[in-house]
Amino acid sequence: MRIIGIDPGLSGGIAVLDDLKIFDMFDMPIMSEGKKNKNQLNSAQLVNIIKKHIVSGNTFVIVEQVSAMPGQGVTSMFNFGQTFGSIKGICAALNLPIFYVRPTKWKKHFELINSSKDASRTKAIEMYPHISPRLSRKKDVNKADAILIARYFRDCRAQFNE
Repeated sequence: MRIIGIDPGLSGGIAVLDDLKIFDMFDMPIMSEGKKNKNQLNSAQLVNIIKKHIVSGNTFVIVEQVSAMPGQGVTSMFNFGQTFGSIKGICAALNLPIFYVRPTKWKKHFELINSSKDASRTKAIEMYPHISPRLSRKKDVNKADAILIARYFRDCRAQFNE
């Protein structure tokens, strides 16, 4: 079973699991736009990443289901929603089953509720010590989140309606 876990957002991450093994992981592909060089999702690159990892009839995409957070600006929430919608559209176009999990669900499963943001990176490294060099930077927490999101789906697949 191939599982693609996605932590959405421009600073998000993507992890590809083959059953329980980490196959690959990526930062969310972005590109700059306009005169101010603001970042946006590189949809074409995301399509290529996902297409490259499809195993016919046995690939599932699990995305963290997030919502607006108090204190975030309108522009950042719009950009976040745009990225989330692009992920949904890409999966639909590729005819991939997509499932959503709230952060509280997967974090509770890994006992990360009320822990620091960096705790998911530590947890992913504990579970997969060989990937430690690929999660060495603080910003790699988003890839770690994607790994745990995918692993949550693998561990709790029966809870998802297919």
